[in-house]
Amino acid sequence: MKYDIITFGSATLDVFLKAEDFLIRPIKEFVNQKGICFPFASKINIKNLCFRTGGGGTNTAATFALWGFKVAYCGRIGDDFAGHEVLKDLKRFNVSRSLVSLTKKKPTNSSIIFSFDRDRTCFVWRGASELLSKKEIPWEKLKARWFYLAPLSGKLAFLFESLVNFAKEKGISVFANLGNSQINLQMKKLRPILEKIDILLLNQEEASLLTKIPYNKEKEVFTKLDDLIPGIAIMTKGKEGALVSDGHYLWKTKPLSGPLVEKTGAGDAFGAGFLTGFIQKKDISFAVQLGIANASACVRKIGAKEGLLRKGLPWKKVRIERRKL
Repeated sequence: MKYDIITFGSATLDVFLKAEDFLIRPIKEFVNQKGICFPFASKINIKNLCFRTGGGGTNTAATFALWGFKVAYCGRIGDDFAGHEVLKDLKRFNVSRSLVSLTKKKPTNSSIIFSFDRDRTCFVWRGASELLSKKEIPWEKLKARWFYLAPLSGKLAFLFESLVNFAKEKGISVFANLGNSQINLQMKKLRPILEKIDILLLNQEEASLLTKIPYNKEKEVFTKLDDLIPGIAIMTKGKEGALVSDGHYLWKTKPLSGPLVEKTGAGDAFGAGFLTGFIQKKDISFAVQLGIANASACVRKIGAKEGLLRKGLPWKKVRIERRKL
């Protein structure tokens, strides 16, 4: 079968906790100078607790399926409770599971997410997803118009080059949302891979890390990004919106206003929404609008998949500014 999109990345079971007894305190030893405190050796009452599936590979697949694409997720999960919950959710969203493999060597990736004061702290267990190796990928089944590469963390980062090279050999377009493990590859190894990417997505910290330029120097950042990739470069800025360049023009937008319930998965929702819009109309303004709208819808529900937009339902558009680089 040929798919419209095959997604790669992690699959997780996320546990969301919300408590009232947490305190935020200044702690100079931490990078962001803040820490969450709660009583030691005590029972903490939880205000809310829920379980959701997550992970960049399955989150993005859900958006594509909701918009009517034939989509498969390629990844590895544990043969455990969490893994079978992931499989049930993929079925719920009509995402093909034919490229998913199970293992007993490690449990499924999991996260515990503490929500507090409109932000969150994540405890992350990187399990079975990292066991997907080059020899275990069913290469003969990877037939698609697009590959969507969510952040490939840990050992998964070693698949980055192989997946991009395979896509280019087969005429498959590549959307890549890089994670720190990929960005930290030596530039002499990374540059030849980036030159084969059609759309690159980074948040502002990742863009700064990749280019070695402070993210507030937007013109310099995009000059460097446009030198590294021949296609479209995207830098998301959280509550400040997003910037997109095709090497000739720069598109800039703010996010939609609205309630923020939980922001886990917002980056995946933006990336998948952007590619959905771009495939539909080959228009960057439309793609940015759909990306922003999907991310805004995502953060209004707990869990990375629950609030996602779907084809046929109305959604709000944002104002886009476009100027020449």
